[in-house]
Amino acid sequence: MKNLKSHFKFNKQERSGIFFLILFLIIIQVGYVVYDSYQINEKYPLNIDSNFQVRIDSLKNVALKNDTVKVYPFNPNYISDFKGYTLGMSTDEIDKLHHFRKTNKFVNSAEEFQDVTNISDSLLQVISPFFKFPEWTTKQEYKPSKVSSKKNVNPTTENVIFKDLNTTTAEELRVVNGVGEKLSARIIKFRKRLGGFLVDDQLFEVYYLDEEVAKRILKQFKVISKPNIVKININTATAYELSKLIYIQKEVAERIVNYRNLNGSIKSLNELLKIEEFPAERIDRINLYLSL
Repeated sequence: MKNLKSHFKFNKQERSGIFFLILFLIIIQVGYVVYDSYQINEKYPLNIDSNFQVRIDSLKNVALKNDTVKVYPFNPNYISDFKGYTLGMSTDEIDKLHHFRKTNKFVNSAEEFQDVTNISDSLLQVISPFFKFPEWTTKQEYKPSKVSSKKNVNPTTENVIFKDLNTTTAEELRVVNGVGEKLSARIIKFRKRLGGFLVDDQLFEVYYLDEEVAKRILKQFKVISKPNIVKININTATAYELSKLIYIQKEVAERIVNYRNLNGSIKSLNELLKIEEFPAERIDRINLYLSL
């Protein structure tokens, strides 16, 4: 025991040395903690390999594209609440458009759209390039006619013996000045796709047929025997059946079916005007082939 106690006996000088040693160690520990916390909070640039940075940038671009709402051309007269929201319009601006439309009027230009909705110049500049105004919106009210009378054929045709536009051959069409082999074949092909012409004015819709040439054709030919068209029921037809109609593209046919599924049924053919990218300028023509 005496030997064990002798190991813990220190004189005054030794005790002072031990005290200063412990104090020195404590100061070192405190200094290390302070320095370490400072190092954690210090911002250092992160050095990344250039190839790895390229991969990061490409992933950011993909994410940005996925988050971006793609806007297609549309008729601004039929902007829904959701469509207006995605375009950046306020609820008040959308409501103003809807109140205006309830008066059975249409906006016919980007300027009129701004006058009605009071949207800002900056927003108009962004969305107006996507505006798609049909031809009939140049009028205040749209009243579809049963048969279009836009094209005036020579009125003095009482004594002319017309040939039937639905039974004539390509060779017979080529007697008209301006109608060659390719154009006559194109007219016959278009007639076949239609299932036969229902009205004379459908001739003006033949691809690359000049209006003046079409007028010359109608001086000798017109629809005499109309084809027996089985109308497509808009409430039961599939997207494929609708797309077989020459005036309706596949994407529009799919949107019609989606609209019908969301609303239960289509009660009026004029409801089709609400469909995005629907060829509204040909609604009177399309009505000849559809039923409810």
